Amino acid sequence: MRLMRLLCPILLIAVAVFAQEAPKGGGKKGPAGPPRNLKVLPADANLIPTMRSFTVALGVQCDFCHVQDRASDEKMEKVMARMMITMAKDINSKFPDGGMHVTCYTCHRGAQMPLTAPPQ
Repeated sequence: MRLMRLLCPILLIAVAVFAQEAPKGGGKKGPAGPPRNLKVLPADANLIPTMRSFTVALGVQCDFCHVQDRASDEKMEKVMARMMITMAKDINSKFPDGGMHVTCYTCHRGAQMPLTAPPQ
């Protein structure tokens, strides 16, 4: 059962990625290049797994923060996400062991808005 919960989202993402049509009529999009407009996350092999962890931690999909042009800062949710990532990095930097103790899931627990009080 746990394996199915892991495989289903991966398969859905794979289908979405490979099912997209190529741009018609000599569209502006060329071959996929390096990610653009990264301000707080490194463009390394962990970028996509990190983004996927955000979708789980907040219970959202990519379009919650992103528009079609992933480099755009059009959505305020993306700007807020950067501030929250910076906050979590700052908190984690204060632990003497250098480990990651605080993540998005610490507060959000799968919800878009973090709870400020225990559920009743």
